[in-house]
Amino acid sequence: RFARIYTPMIFASAIMVALVPPLFFGGVWIDWIYRSLVLLVIGCPCALVISTPVAIVASLASSARQGILLKGGRVAELPAKLKVVALDKQGTLTHGRPTVVTVVPFGELDERTLLGYAAGLEMMSTHPIATAILRRAEEMEIDVVSATDVLAIHGKGIEGRIAGQLFWLGSRRWLEERGQDDQSYHKQLDLLSSKGQTLVVVGDEEHVYGLIAVMDEIRTESRDALIALRSNGVRSIVMLTGDNAVTANAVAEQVGVDSVYSELLPEDKAAIVDQLQRNIGPVAMIGDGINDAPALARATLGIAMGAVGTDVAIETSDIALMSDDLSKLAWLIEHSHKTLAVIRWNTALALGIKVVFVILTFTGIATLWGAVAADIGASLLVVFNALRLLKQQG
Repeated sequence: RFARIYTPMIFASAIMVALVPPLFFGGVWIDWIYRSLVLLVIGCPCALVISTPVAIVASLASSARQGILLKGGRVAELPAKLKVVALDKQGTLTHGRPTVVTVVPFGELDERTLLGYAAGLEMMSTHPIATAILRRAEEMEIDVVSATDVLAIHGKGIEGRIAGQLFWLGSRRWLEERGQDDQSYHKQLDLLSSKGQTLVVVGDEEHVYGLIAVMDEIRTESRDALIALRSNGVRSIVMLTGDNAVTANAVAEQVGVDSVYSELLPEDKAAIVDQLQRNIGPVAMIGDGINDAPALARATLGIAMGAVGTDVAIETSDIALMSDDLSKLAWLIEHSHKTLAVIRWNTALALGIKVVFVILTFTGIATLWGAVAADIGASLLVVFNALRLLKQQG
């Protein structure tokens, strides 16, 4: 697009320099033809054309050294424009490796039987919570009977048959939607949630058999990483999670996010990202799971936790943090600002040298060899200026 306008303009200017003064103002043909050639040489857009790509390539290489994989040059410029950062809880603010901390059977059911039912339903699942339940069942040497006719309910839980009986396992929200909520165990649910634990309820069509509390350790760098984001121009930091409100608020208080959206389905996360973009500005969504994929795709910048993230999340995102280090986000924003600064300086440098030599050409001071040296020199200058980006340390 640039060459379509620039190249004919320079070529037309050179022809006019060669023809107009000799034809209309008595100029010497050899002098003005020489100046025309000088203009053609200095007008060569090498330095201007490479000023941006060389900076982008250096930025991509520097980011890769920090364990941040950027999918294309456009992505290198976007972090500098971010106003909002939205984060998933599990696997983003936390390590994504939950463990079972409490098993609470109701009625006459014992802990082993409750875990057996839960493990049977989760046998084929790869969700981190399912992995935690299966690991606890294995530690307790429980003989797990795999459920049949297993059906995953979008954003709510799972159901299947064990020994012909239909069981379900899911969130507190699904418990309430099924109409099986009971005030008798509300206090226990609230108590465990307030500690930042995620609750999994197990039941059948008539009874609730108990609950399993799962805890995912918060990343030690999370709070400091969010503070660093604010110091780099991020206006608002929000948490988007499918977990219940009490658990979400407990985690949010520890890490210091500005606002919390809880009990969200995947489509809810995407809708909130759209709303934030309309009301505040460019949004980065950071997540690791399948449920985060729609929001990652809708955000201005989708960022996946590369080590614990699912293939879908990594594929959908624009950036992958291969070390799962949230502190790299602040570095990335700062690096993006420096990349844009280098691009602006390179563009100004390339254009400035050309403007100076165009003026010298019309005054007859510039020589052909000087134009060649200026053109090559400008190209080398923008390259060396861009290579400074490779020295940035995390």
